Amino acid sequence: MTDTTTADAPLAVGVIGLGDIAQKAYLPVLTALPGLDLRLMTRDRAKLDRIGEAHRIPARFTDLDALIDSGIRAAFVHAATDQHVPIVERLLTAGIDVYVDKPLDYHLDPARRLVELADRTGRSLLVGFNRRHAPGYLQAKERPRDLIVLQKNREGLPEAARTLVFDDFIHVVDTLRYLVPGEIEHVDVRSRARDGLVEHLVLTLAGDGFTALGIMNRLSGSTEEILQVSGADAKREVHNLAEVIDHRGQPTTRRRGDWVPVARQRGIEQIVLSFLDAVRAGRSIDAHDALRTHELCEEIVARIGE
Repeated sequence: MTDTTTADAPLAVGVIGLGDIAQKAYLPVLTALPGLDLRLMTRDRAKLDRIGEAHRIPARFTDLDALIDSGIRAAFVHAATDQHVPIVERLLTAGIDVYVDKPLDYHLDPARRLVELADRTGRSLLVGFNRRHAPGYLQAKERPRDLIVLQKNREGLPEAARTLVFDDFIHVVDTLRYLVPGEIEHVDVRSRARDGLVEHLVLTLAGDGFTALGIMNRLSGSTEEILQVSGADAKREVHNLAEVIDHRGQPTTRRRGDWVPVARQRGIEQIVLSFLDAVRAGRSIDAHDALRTHELCEEIVARIGE
């Protein structure tokens, strides 16, 4: 990799994979930030040109090695999960800091290898657990949390255990880990499956003075995400990361402002800025905490069966 950067030069950043998550969540944030030299990469030339033109990004690549050789210092990886390991391995080996969508991989061992590689190369590896940065969930963390209940439900979408847990329920797992006020001493998993597809899943995490429940119903009749934290005779609810309701006597409700971007509401803008700030400062982001979330997901899959 050729390093062409100077102190005043824009930060050269690659965006790898241009599917829905990149288009809807990340490119609107990245293209609005000053001081970035964005470079797009996907193997689909027609999509590459269409999105490049839409965002006025002239630097476009269909080959990962060519993108690396262009001198990027950081990369956002939004490719399919089964491509995360080979892409992230090449980036880290080339000395590039990496932000990657969750999960690192559908299995624990490859995820662990990526974290170990980041350690050896001294590069950042940040997994996109954006809910840790969502304002509603940060506000929930301010409150007493003797009991935490997080539901993330879907309509008509039963799924095989491994993909359900690692693609979707992983957000529930990581958010509970983030919110619990102490060390987790007990883990319990309950589920129902039919014809090899999980219909609902309930995770219990408990420790000294707290219990946390993670619930996913794939036949709930609606798509919703509801967080409740309670303690000290008070409760705070967050509905779909946008509406915060405090209960202590008469409930009070605060809603997302009309002009607050969805990416800010969901913590995407904040996690992107955190990653880019670390890159500019030369500060390495450790992925071991994210790996512990993957370890717990692997345990959940083992308990409910593939």
